[in-house]
Amino acid sequence: MPAGAFQSLERTVDRLTAELLRERRNERRWRIFFRLAWLGLVLAVLWAGYAERGHHSAPTTPHTALVELRGEIAADTEASAEQLIAGLRDAFADEGAQAVVIRINSPGGSPVQAGIINDEILRLKAQHKKKVYAVVEEICASGAYYVAVAADEIYVDKASLVGSIGVLMDGFGFPDLMKKLGVERRLLTAGQNKAMLDPFSEANPKHRAYMQAMIDQIHEQFIEVVKSGRGDRLKAGPETFSGLVWNGEEAVKNGLADRLGSLDYVAREVVKAEEIIDYTPRENVAERLAKRFGAAMGEGAMRAAATVMKLH
Repeated sequence: MPAGAFQSLERTVDRLTAELLRERRNERRWRIFFRLAWLGLVLAVLWAGYAERGHHSAPTTPHTALVELRGEIAADTEASAEQLIAGLRDAFADEGAQAVVIRINSPGGSPVQAGIINDEILRLKAQHKKKVYAVVEEICASGAYYVAVAADEIYVDKASLVGSIGVLMDGFGFPDLMKKLGVERRLLTAGQNKAMLDPFSEANPKHRAYMQAMIDQIHEQFIEVVKSGRGDRLKAGPETFSGLVWNGEEAVKNGLADRLGSLDYVAREVVKAEEIIDYTPRENVAERLAKRFGAAMGEGAMRAAATVMKLH
Protein backbone atom coordinates (compact mmCIF):
# COMPACT_ATOMS: atom_id res chain seq x y z
CA MET A 1 0.00 0.00 0.00
CA PRO A 2 1.39 3.47 -0.89
CA ALA A 3 2.53 5.56 2.07
CA GLY A 4 0.02 8.33 1.32
CA ALA A 5 -2.92 5.91 1.24
CA PHE A 6 -1.78 4.32 4.48
CA GLN A 7 -1.56 7.73 6.21
CA SER A 8 -5.04 8.66 4.92
CA LEU A 9 -6.48 5.41 6.28
CA GLU A 10 -4.75 6.01 9.61
CA ARG A 11 -6.25 9.51 9.87
CA THR A 12 -9.72 8.12 9.06
CA VAL A 13 -9.41 5.48 11.77
CA ASP A 14 -8.26 8.09 14.28
CA ARG A 15 -11.17 10.33 13.38
CA LEU A 16 -13.70 7.51 13.70
CA THR A 17 -12.17 6.44 17.01
CA ALA A 18 -12.36 9.98 18.39
CA GLU A 19 -15.97 10.29 17.21
CA LEU A 20 -16.89 7.00 18.85
CA LEU A 21 -15.27 8.03 22.13
CA ARG A 22 -17.10 11.36 22.03
CA GLU A 23 -20.44 9.62 21.49
CA ARG A 24 -19.73 7.20 24.33
CA ARG A 25 -18.92 10.08 26.69
CA ASN A 26 -22.14 11.89 25.72
CA GLU A 27 -24.16 8.71 26.17
CA ARG A 28 -22.63 8.17 29.60
CA ARG A 29 -23.37 11.76 30.64
CA TRP A 30 -27.02 11.47 29.59
CA ARG A 31 -27.37 8.14 31.40
CA ILE A 32 -25.97 9.66 34.58
CA PHE A 33 -28.24 12.70 34.15
CA PHE A 34 -31.39 10.60 33.85
CA ARG A 35 -30.40 8.42 36.79
CA LEU A 36 -29.81 11.49 38.93
CA ALA A 37 -33.13 12.92 37.75
CA TRP A 38 -34.90 9.72 38.81
CA LEU A 39 -33.13 9.82 42.15
CA GLY A 40 -34.22 13.43 42.64
CA LEU A 41 -37.80 12.53 41.79
CA VAL A 42 -37.81 9.63 44.22
CA LEU A 43 -36.37 11.79 47.00
CA ALA A 44 -38.94 14.51 46.30
CA VAL A 45 -41.79 12.01 46.41
CA LEU A 46 -40.51 10.47 49.63
CA TRP A 47 -40.20 13.91 51.20
CA ALA A 48 -43.75 14.78 50.13
CA GLY A 49 -44.97 11.51 51.61
CA TYR A 50 -43.17 12.20 54.85
CA ALA A 51 -44.66 15.68 55.04
CA GLU A 52 -48.17 14.36 54.42
CA ARG A 53 -47.71 11.75 57.12
CA GLY A 54 -46.85 14.38 59.71
CA HIS A 55 -48.88 14.58 62.89
CA HIS A 56 -52.33 16.10 62.56
CA SER A 57 -52.27 19.55 64.07
CA ALA A 58 -55.82 20.07 65.30
CA PRO A 59 -57.00 23.48 66.45
CA THR A 60 -57.13 24.26 70.14
CA THR A 61 -60.86 24.98 69.90
CA PRO A 62 -63.28 22.09 70.55
CA HIS A 63 -64.24 20.13 67.47
CA THR A 64 -65.83 16.92 66.24
CA ALA A 65 -63.33 14.31 65.07
CA LEU A 66 -64.25 12.48 61.86
CA VAL A 67 -62.98 9.13 60.58
CA GLU A 68 -64.32 7.82 57.27
CA LEU A 69 -65.12 4.15 56.59
CA ARG A 70 -65.69 3.80 52.84
CA GLY A 71 -65.70 0.82 50.51
CA GLU A 72 -64.98 -2.83 51.13
CA ILE A 73 -63.50 -3.70 54.50
CA ALA A 74 -60.43 -5.76 53.67
CA ALA A 75 -56.71 -5.88 54.28
CA ASP A 76 -54.63 -3.56 52.06
CA THR A 77 -57.56 -1.24 51.31
CA GLU A 78 -58.47 2.23 52.56
CA ALA A 79 -61.08 0.52 54.76
CA SER A 80 -58.64 -1.92 56.36
CA ALA A 81 -58.32 -2.25 60.12
CA GLU A 82 -54.81 -0.83 59.92
CA GLN A 83 -55.97 2.35 58.17
CA LEU A 84 -59.10 2.91 60.25
CA ILE A 85 -57.42 2.27 63.57
CA ALA A 86 -54.62 4.73 62.76
CA GLY A 87 -57.21 7.46 62.21
CA LEU A 88 -59.24 6.48 65.25
CA ARG A 89 -56.22 6.59 67.56
CA ASP A 90 -55.30 10.08 66.37
CA ALA A 91 -58.89 11.25 66.77
CA PHE A 92 -59.30 9.90 70.29
CA ALA A 93 -55.89 11.15 71.42
CA ASP A 94 -56.54 14.75 70.41
CA GLU A 95 -57.64 16.75 73.43
CA GLY A 96 -59.66 19.12 71.26
CA ALA A 97 -61.87 16.32 69.95
CA GLN A 98 -65.12 16.35 71.94
CA ALA A 99 -66.35 13.11 70.33
CA VAL A 100 -65.50 10.83 67.41
CA VAL A 101 -67.80 10.29 64.44
CA ILE A 102 -67.32 7.35 62.09
CA ARG A 103 -69.03 8.15 58.80
CA ILE A 104 -69.85 4.88 57.05
CA ASN A 105 -70.58 4.07 53.43
CA SER A 106 -69.61 0.41 53.05
CA PRO A 107 -71.21 -2.89 52.00
CA GLY A 108 -69.05 -4.76 54.52
CA GLY A 109 -66.24 -7.20 53.93
CA SER A 110 -63.87 -9.23 56.08
CA PRO A 111 -65.32 -10.27 59.46
CA VAL A 112 -61.78 -10.42 60.82
CA GLN A 113 -60.97 -6.82 59.83
CA ALA A 114 -64.37 -5.63 61.07
CA GLY A 115 -63.86 -7.44 64.37
CA ILE A 116 -60.45 -5.85 64.89
CA ILE A 117 -61.92 -2.38 64.30
CA ASN A 118 -64.86 -3.06 66.62
CA ASP A 119 -62.55 -4.24 69.42
CA GLU A 120 -60.30 -1.20 69.04
CA ILE A 121 -63.22 1.25 69.15
CA LEU A 122 -64.39 -0.29 72.43
CA ARG A 123 -60.86 -0.12 73.85
CA LEU A 124 -60.37 3.52 72.82
CA LYS A 125 -63.77 4.52 74.22
CA ALA A 126 -62.86 3.05 77.59
CA GLN A 127 -59.39 4.58 77.57
CA HIS A 128 -60.31 8.13 76.54
CA LYS A 129 -63.87 8.36 77.92
CA LYS A 130 -65.16 9.86 74.68
CA LYS A 131 -68.41 9.20 72.86
CA VAL A 132 -68.43 7.59 69.44
CA TYR A 133 -71.19 8.11 66.88
CA ALA A 134 -71.71 6.22 63.64
CA VAL A 135 -73.26 8.19 60.78
CA VAL A 136 -74.47 6.13 57.82
CA GLU A 137 -74.67 7.49 54.30
CA GLU A 138 -75.86 5.14 51.52
CA ILE A 139 -75.07 1.76 53.06
CA CYS A 140 -73.91 0.16 56.29
CA ALA A 141 -74.19 -3.58 55.77
CA SER A 142 -72.63 -6.77 57.07
CA GLY A 143 -69.07 -6.06 58.32
CA ALA A 144 -69.72 -2.31 58.24
CA TYR A 145 -72.63 -2.78 60.64
CA TYR A 146 -70.33 -4.96 62.77
CA VAL A 147 -68.16 -1.84 63.14
CA ALA A 148 -71.12 0.51 63.65
CA VAL A 149 -72.52 -1.32 66.70
CA ALA A 150 -69.39 -0.37 68.64
CA ALA A 151 -70.62 3.24 68.54
CA ASP A 152 -72.72 4.77 71.32
CA GLU A 153 -75.36 5.81 68.79
CA ILE A 154 -76.04 5.15 65.10
CA TYR A 155 -77.49 7.87 62.87
CA VAL A 156 -78.87 7.14 59.41
CA ASP A 157 -80.62 8.78 56.51
CA LYS A 158 -84.20 7.60 55.98
CA ALA A 159 -83.11 5.96 52.70
CA SER A 160 -79.85 4.42 53.99
CA LEU A 161 -79.48 0.64 53.70
CA VAL A 162 -78.71 -0.95 57.06
CA GLY A 163 -78.27 -4.52 58.29
CA SER A 164 -77.36 -7.66 56.35
CA ILE A 165 -76.39 -9.42 59.56
CA GLY A 166 -75.15 -12.67 58.08
CA VAL A 167 -72.11 -14.48 56.72
CA LEU A 168 -71.43 -15.38 53.10
CA MET A 169 -69.06 -17.88 51.53
CA ASP A 170 -69.33 -18.46 47.81
CA GLY A 171 -67.54 -20.32 45.06
CA PHE A 172 -67.99 -22.26 41.82
CA GLY A 173 -67.89 -25.88 40.73
CA PHE A 174 -66.82 -27.10 37.28
CA PRO A 175 -66.67 -30.94 37.38
CA ASP A 176 -69.48 -31.52 34.83
CA LEU A 177 -68.02 -28.95 32.44
CA MET A 178 -64.62 -30.63 32.67
CA LYS A 179 -66.19 -33.99 31.80
CA LYS A 180 -67.85 -32.51 28.72
CA LEU A 181 -64.55 -30.97 27.63
CA GLY A 182 -62.69 -34.21 28.27
CA VAL A 183 -60.43 -32.61 30.88
CA GLU A 184 -59.01 -34.92 33.53
CA ARG A 185 -58.37 -33.47 36.98
CA ARG A 186 -55.07 -34.68 38.47
CA LEU A 187 -54.82 -33.57 42.08
CA LEU A 188 -52.37 -34.83 44.68
CA THR A 189 -52.78 -33.88 48.34
CA ALA A 190 -51.19 -34.78 51.66
CA GLY A 191 -54.05 -34.64 54.10
CA GLN A 192 -57.52 -35.96 53.31
CA ASN A 193 -59.19 -32.56 53.65
CA LYS A 194 -56.55 -30.45 51.91
CA ALA A 195 -58.60 -30.19 48.70
CA MET A 196 -61.74 -29.07 50.54
CA LEU A 197 -64.05 -27.00 48.28
CA ASP A 198 -61.83 -27.56 45.25
CA PRO A 199 -63.93 -26.16 42.35
CA PHE A 200 -62.76 -28.86 39.93
CA SER A 201 -63.81 -31.80 42.10
CA GLU A 202 -67.22 -33.21 43.02
CA ALA A 203 -68.82 -31.62 46.08
CA ASN A 204 -68.10 -33.52 49.26
CA PRO A 205 -71.05 -33.56 51.72
CA LYS A 206 -68.68 -33.85 54.68
CA HIS A 207 -66.72 -30.77 53.61
CA ARG A 208 -69.90 -28.83 52.91
CA ALA A 209 -71.27 -29.63 56.39
CA TYR A 210 -67.98 -28.62 57.99
CA MET A 211 -67.87 -25.23 56.25
CA GLN A 212 -71.56 -24.60 56.97
CA ALA A 213 -70.93 -25.22 60.66
CA MET A 214 -68.00 -22.82 60.58
CA ILE A 215 -69.89 -19.93 58.98
CA ASP A 216 -72.83 -20.60 61.33
CA GLN A 217 -70.42 -20.12 64.23
CA ILE A 218 -69.12 -16.86 62.75
CA HIS A 219 -72.75 -15.78 62.31
CA GLU A 220 -73.40 -16.43 66.00
CA GLN A 221 -70.37 -14.33 66.87
CA PHE A 222 -71.77 -11.51 64.72
CA ILE A 223 -75.16 -11.78 66.43
CA GLU A 224 -73.59 -11.59 69.88
CA VAL A 225 -71.62 -8.47 68.90
CA VAL A 226 -74.83 -6.81 67.63
CA LYS A 227 -76.79 -7.72 70.76
CA SER A 228 -73.98 -6.49 73.00
CA GLY A 229 -73.63 -3.24 71.10
CA ARG A 230 -77.30 -2.40 70.74
CA GLY A 231 -78.54 -3.79 74.06
CA ASP A 232 -82.19 -3.08 74.93
CA ARG A 233 -82.57 -0.76 71.95
CA LEU A 234 -82.60 -3.74 69.58
CA LYS A 235 -86.08 -5.01 68.76
CA ALA A 236 -85.05 -8.37 67.36
CA GLY A 237 -87.53 -10.31 65.25
CA PRO A 238 -87.44 -13.46 63.13
CA GLU A 239 -85.71 -11.66 60.24
CA THR A 240 -83.29 -9.46 62.18
CA PHE A 241 -80.33 -11.81 61.80
CA SER A 242 -81.38 -13.39 58.50
CA GLY A 243 -79.18 -11.25 56.26
CA LEU A 244 -81.94 -8.84 55.21
CA VAL A 245 -81.33 -5.08 54.91
CA TRP A 246 -83.68 -2.28 55.88
CA ASN A 247 -83.94 1.36 54.93
CA GLY A 248 -82.92 3.90 57.53
CA GLU A 249 -86.43 4.65 58.68
CA GLU A 250 -87.18 0.98 59.33
CA ALA A 251 -83.75 0.50 60.92
CA VAL A 252 -84.65 3.12 63.53
CA LYS A 253 -87.98 1.40 64.21
CA ASN A 254 -86.42 -2.03 64.75
CA GLY A 255 -83.55 -0.71 66.85
CA LEU A 256 -80.71 -1.28 64.39
CA ALA A 257 -80.17 2.50 64.41
CA ASP A 258 -81.05 5.29 66.85
CA ARG A 259 -82.08 8.37 64.91
CA LEU A 260 -82.14 10.08 61.56
CA GLY A 261 -79.30 12.53 61.12
CA SER A 262 -76.30 13.58 59.05
CA LEU A 263 -72.71 14.30 60.01
CA ASP A 264 -73.38 18.04 60.33
CA TYR A 265 -76.44 17.37 62.47
CA VAL A 266 -74.52 15.13 64.86
CA ALA A 267 -71.62 17.59 65.15
CA ARG A 268 -73.94 20.56 65.70
CA GLU A 269 -76.79 19.12 67.76
CA VAL A 270 -75.33 16.07 69.50
CA VAL A 271 -71.62 16.70 70.03
CA LYS A 272 -72.16 20.47 70.28
CA ALA A 273 -68.90 21.07 68.39
CA GLU A 274 -69.82 22.31 64.93
CA GLU A 275 -66.28 22.37 63.58
CA ILE A 276 -65.39 19.02 62.00
CA ILE A 277 -61.79 17.82 61.64
CA ASP A 278 -61.08 14.81 59.42
CA TYR A 279 -58.57 12.32 60.87
CA THR A 280 -58.98 9.74 58.14
CA PRO A 281 -55.59 8.52 56.88
CA ARG A 282 -55.27 9.42 53.20
CA GLU A 283 -53.14 7.72 50.58
CA ASN A 284 -50.37 10.18 49.77
CA VAL A 285 -48.52 10.85 46.52
CA ALA A 286 -45.62 8.60 47.46
CA GLU A 287 -47.91 5.65 48.11
CA ARG A 288 -49.80 6.14 44.86
CA LEU A 289 -46.59 6.25 42.85
CA ALA A 290 -45.20 3.26 44.71
CA LYS A 291 -48.29 1.23 43.86
CA ARG A 292 -48.16 2.31 40.24
CA PHE A 293 -44.53 1.72 39.56
CA GLY A 294 -43.95 -0.94 42.20
CA ALA A 295 -40.59 -2.54 42.52
CA ALA A 296 -39.40 -1.05 39.22
CA MET A 297 -39.12 2.43 40.72
CA GLY A 298 -37.35 1.10 43.78
CA GLU A 299 -34.89 -0.78 41.61
CA GLY A 300 -34.28 2.33 39.50
CA ALA A 301 -33.65 4.39 42.62
CA MET A 302 -31.18 1.86 43.94
CA ARG A 303 -29.32 1.78 40.64
CA ALA A 304 -29.22 5.56 40.55
CA ALA A 305 -27.90 5.67 44.11
CA ALA A 306 -25.27 3.09 43.20
CA THR A 307 -24.24 5.20 40.21
CA VAL A 308 -23.90 8.30 42.41
CA MET A 309 -21.74 6.37 44.85
CA LYS A 310 -19.51 5.21 42.02
CA LEU A 311 -19.11 8.78 40.79
CA HIS A 312 -17.57 9.66 44.12
